[in-house]
Amino acid sequence: MKKIMLSGGGTGGHIYPALSIAKAFRNRISDAKIGYIGTKNGLEARIVPKENDIQFFDVEIQGFQRKLSLDNLQTVAKFLRAVRHCKRYIQQFQPDVVVGTGGYVSGPTLYAAARLGVPTLILEPDVLPGLTTRFLSRYVDVVAISLSGSEKYLTKANKIIHTGNPRGTEVTHADGKKGRESLEISDKEKPLVLIFGGSRGAKPINEAVISMIPRIQKAEHLHFVYVTGEVHYQEVIANIKDGSELPNLTIKPFIYNMPDVLAGTSLVVGRAGASTLAELTALGVPSILIPSPYVTNNHQEANARWLEEQGAGMMIKEKELTGERLWDTIREIIEHPERHQQMSEAARSLGCPDASEVIIDELERLSQNHG
Repeated sequence: MKKIMLSGGGTGGHIYPALSIAKAFRNRISDAKIGYIGTKNGLEARIVPKENDIQFFDVEIQGFQRKLSLDNLQTVAKFLRAVRHCKRYIQQFQPDVVVGTGGYVSGPTLYAAARLGVPTLILEPDVLPGLTTRFLSRYVDVVAISLSGSEKYLTKANKIIHTGNPRGTEVTHADGKKGRESLEISDKEKPLVLIFGGSRGAKPINEAVISMIPRIQKAEHLHFVYVTGEVHYQEVIANIKDGSELPNLTIKPFIYNMPDVLAGTSLVVGRAGASTLAELTALGVPSILIPSPYVTNNHQEANARWLEEQGAGMMIKEKELTGERLWDTIREIIEHPERHQQMSEAARSLGCPDASEVIIDELERLSQNHG
């Protein structure tokens, strides 16, 4: 096995696991060749071409409306056209295996590969499988699930394996000391509480944090890192009148070295996307999850509830979020060392730091069996 074709798009939660698999494949196969099928206007079209030695192919695709709509007729037409393009790309690149990591673009890619008889695997990063995974599960050779519990939704799958999320592999070598130093946190022993709402931020989380400022000011035994998102940064700064009076609060619009910062964190407050869960469980970081209610099929709530049921996190629904409730929940975890330790151990027990290697092993078996 020397050639692999990847496909995933729309969000970083689909793209970064694919790149983690690419990295593991390249590390194992010295003369590896890697192709990637994505949409021409998606996030993957900006991220993937920056990677060395990955050949990028683009198609046009859109998702189905979840209600009856004439737009779905156009979606079907685009899907069939994308399948034809993907078949041409696959025949041109001649991969030994094709891997999808989610997003609408994985649909025509893996369907085309299956029809051409090329071994296929799709990774499902969330507890609640997306429409693309459910559709493809009957066609692909293997469905790799990241979180236990997904299998009950995939009754028509040919084979299911639990691999974990390859994104977790990327953070296992993170350096917490470097993360804290990058934020200029002088006290090495002070517990760090990291609060963020995704790359663009989340206004309800921002509002809750702003209302907690008087409490944060008095909590000198803790250090808070508050990531507002680029869109909200200036507004947040304007609402916090005198940041100089808050030496235990660091405010950033965005953090580029998130793995290192996470590795030095005692407690995370944030959304419940698949990549976030992979990072938290790989590092064993307890969390307070506020799932976004605006995502497809409300899958973040399913993710958050799963982590809470495992004893590794606590969930607050966005509609129930207040500064007071968030503060009380932070204290419930951070000021009770035994509870914090139990949650940390539970989180780490769920992590799959070798997910990428497990997936490569399965791909090699698929390739050999096909050969």
